[in-house]
Amino acid sequence: MDADGSNQTRLTSNSADDNDPSWSPDGSKIAFHSNRDGNYDIYVMDADGSNQRQVTDVGGASFAPYWHPDGDRILFSSNHHDEQGRDFDIYMINLDGTGLVRITQADGFDGFPVFSPDGRHLVFASNRNNGGTSDTNVFIAEWVEGG
Repeated sequence: MDADGSNQTRLTSNSADDNDPSWSPDGSKIAFHSNRDGNYDIYVMDADGSNQRQVTDVGGASFAPYWHPDGDRILFSSNHHDEQGRDFDIYMINLDGTGLVRITQADGFDGFPVFSPDGRHLVFASNRNNGGTSDTNVFIAEWVEGG
């Protein structure tokens, strides 16, 4: 849609829960999560809604995709590593579904990753270090590639 809310165009058309759209850095693609194949997984489509394809297939719930500044990878939250499904961490994956990397490793919840405009920092929500409460706080981490 236009910035004023006019000219809305539906990009997905199914009975699934399609959510959390995130524009690629160059504006040509949109990442989103969907449960159209059972679990919540990350999908990518062209900006006009065409060429929809599944990126993750790791089990559990994968959601809140956000593009790496290079436009070739996506960060997202997932609980696929936890048999109880309560522990969420942040992962990164290539657009072709290869190269899955776990970014955070903390008990509880780490999610909703977002890069700073210059790509030097990763901002995310977490309930780590909350003194045993249910508080979720915002964390900022310096992004060090390969570190």
